[in-house]
Amino acid sequence: MDVNDLRAIVTLSGLVLFLVLVVRTWSSRNRSEHQAAALLPFLDDPTETAAARAEQRGEQS
Repeated sequence: MDVNDLRAIVTLSGLVLFLVLVVRTWSSRNRSEHQAAALLPFLDDPTETAAARAEQRGEQS
């Protein structure tokens, strides 16, 4: 076994892992999890109050 065989094995295993990741990501079983994760940037932080947001903007309440 020379170094080129090792390189081929590493390349093929990387390709297989990539394909597994793609199939798992596009699986319909994970659709609800992906939709919930897509909404995360639009959700407000429940611990942050209106006064704290006003203070960050430099406003007086």
